[in-house]
Amino acid sequence: MAAISLAACATPRYETGKSGMMASAIHDTTRGGSPRPGSTIGRDGKPLRGTEKPYQVNGVWYYPREDKDYNVVGIGSWYGEQFHNRRTSNGELFDMDVPSAAHKTLPLPCLVEVTNLDNGKKMIVRVNDRGPFVDGRVIDLSKAAAEQLGYQRAGVAHVRVRYVGPAPKAAFDAPRRYASIQRDPNAPRSFDDIKEPPQRVQVLTPRREPEAPPRLIAAAPPAEASAPPINPPDAAPLPVRTYRIQAASFANRENAEKAVRQLSGAGQTTIEAIERPSGTLYRVTVSAGPDEGSASSLRQRVESMGYSGATVLRP
Repeated sequence: MAAISLAACATPRYETGKSGMMASAIHDTTRGGSPRPGSTIGRDGKPLRGTEKPYQVNGVWYYPREDKDYNVVGIGSWYGEQFHNRRTSNGELFDMDVPSAAHKTLPLPCLVEVTNLDNGKKMIVRVNDRGPFVDGRVIDLSKAAAEQLGYQRAGVAHVRVRYVGPAPKAAFDAPRRYASIQRDPNAPRSFDDIKEPPQRVQVLTPRREPEAPPRLIAAAPPAEASAPPINPPDAAPLPVRTYRIQAASFANRENAEKAVRQLSGAGQTTIEAIERPSGTLYRVTVSAGPDEGSASSLRQRVESMGYSGATVLRP
């Protein structure tokens, strides 16, 4: 059971302040050799399946359930390399470089808003794992999520966890989308599509004129260099300047491609490679169009998909 492996996830202890709540008071738990009667049957009278079932860790039974009013203050921790590329409790691969979270009893997967009460930073993150199984701790974030909330170095922080709602069953289930050239719908697609408007041709009968003696024509003086041409060419149209949303930057291109798949539903998503002395950085951006208000709305949507550090890039 993947949840049992998370019991070993230990970080430095952080004493709970006056606003904190102990884990036993905010999670539905019992002790004993078997779960309480009737806890394996759902509201529809059918047996619970998968991550809906009660499970036991260190002699304690935990009872997963949806709690729409869940809004708890406690201690948040994080986990990383020790569990990187291992299976989470709902069968996904844990990637420490992608924002995610573990919780003891909220449904898998779901979205929660996590606020670091020590610095005011907050983000919406997808829960796909179980844990942390340490008294007083309410959530375990991936390394990437802890970095965005500013407590990766400290190991733990005072946090508020608020339930947002269900999450997509798969973290990266959207089709991959690449940047494409925008085609003018009125432009011809082939040579055969080019049709010249009909023109009326007038046939003139040439008339012979009497020959005239040759005349000497004085050459015209050269035009000044600064004189404009008689028929100046049309000025090229100015390109449309568009806003972009920077979702995140990654040192690993595979993680950037995962983010592209996750964000493809938000719009045209691209990866920009930025060369640095320390190595290549892969920046993931979403096209937001020419309107600044629409760009601001799109940034909020990207944040709701787990990228709390999303910023608007001006043209």
